[in-house]
Amino acid sequence: MKRIFLIVLDSLGIGQMPDSGRFGDVGVDTLAACAATGNLHIPNLIKAGLGNIDGVTCLPKTDTPTAAVARLAEASQGKDTTIGHWEIAGIISENPLPTYPDGFPEEVLSPFREATGRGVLANAPWSGTAVIQQYGPEHMRTGDLIVYTSADSVFQIAAHEDVVPPEQLYAYCRIARGILQGRHGVGRVIARPFIGEPGNFTRTANRHDFSLEPPKETLLDAVQKAGLATIGVGKIHDIFAGRGLGEFVYNKSNADGMAHTTRYAKTDFSGLCFVNLVDFDMLYGHRRDVVGYTQALNEFDRWLGDFLPTLGPEDAVILTADHGCDPSYAATTDHTREYVPMLALGRTVRPVNLGTRDSFADIAATVADLLGVPFDTPGRSFAPALR
Repeated sequence: MKRIFLIVLDSLGIGQMPDSGRFGDVGVDTLAACAATGNLHIPNLIKAGLGNIDGVTCLPKTDTPTAAVARLAEASQGKDTTIGHWEIAGIISENPLPTYPDGFPEEVLSPFREATGRGVLANAPWSGTAVIQQYGPEHMRTGDLIVYTSADSVFQIAAHEDVVPPEQLYAYCRIARGILQGRHGVGRVIARPFIGEPGNFTRTANRHDFSLEPPKETLLDAVQKAGLATIGVGKIHDIFAGRGLGEFVYNKSNADGMAHTTRYAKTDFSGLCFVNLVDFDMLYGHRRDVVGYTQALNEFDRWLGDFLPTLGPEDAVILTADHGCDPSYAATTDHTREYVPMLALGRTVRPVNLGTRDSFADIAATVADLLGVPFDTPGRSFAPALR
């Protein structure tokens, strides 16, 4: 293969894993929640064979799938974005990243306050939209930063763009990233800028993630080391702390990310284009917006139908997800521990059902094989089955 487009539909889980209960998730199924609305129209994904994947009973099956398909289990001990993407890129995390259900301790907050010269508000797990409504007025009055977390391994800083301009907020995040190492090494420090007036605050598209650097070589490192192109679309740059990327672009929306991907497909490169479409998770999964999630899947399917015919004979598309975020699950507003789909499409890709596989890292092993790149990963390549 000359070019591979690895596209992560952020949070598109396809049903609970056997250990989901240990993560507080019972009966979760992101895809089924969307199908249950009766408004899910994804003919291209159904034609590819999404309904043929093990355990998927909410969609019709096809006798003539166009994709190789599989159900992937998460081998890592987590259900967050960082660990999920690291596993897709070949790293299995045996230990979960630290979480802070009671807020961050003084040994973290004290040096943060000293370095930024600002106080801290909230310091507890919060919904990102609710926390700015609750603490936004006090933040605007005092200049103190809204610091909060969730069930995931994140240190989030919210600030009004008129009080703390985005570039200054990013500087504060870099300070926090430097503090949050070792046993306090959270997966991501996230800048959460917002605008508006009390009672009507809204978050902007100027979010940035400052991730913990991967502890080992990833697929991106290996592809770049082999002299091939590595392109990140969306928050891929942030998730991998910029490592292994030769070029990157951020997304303003899923539609923007799909447009970037279409533009890159029109350029002549050899290597990997790694794409994240975060709206599924950020705008609809966490906000438990089943209707919005369903519409976003419909939009992606329409784009996919237009995108696939433009690809050349040495191109392949691999679709997957990094975790679940069931928009119908009322117990929490956090990610859900689920299997994820894998669909591989291309003119020379043989449509085959690969069953259930043990790790997202199988994707990394497969992409490396298809590109002819040496890479040491615990994942098992399914490239021979695609040829």
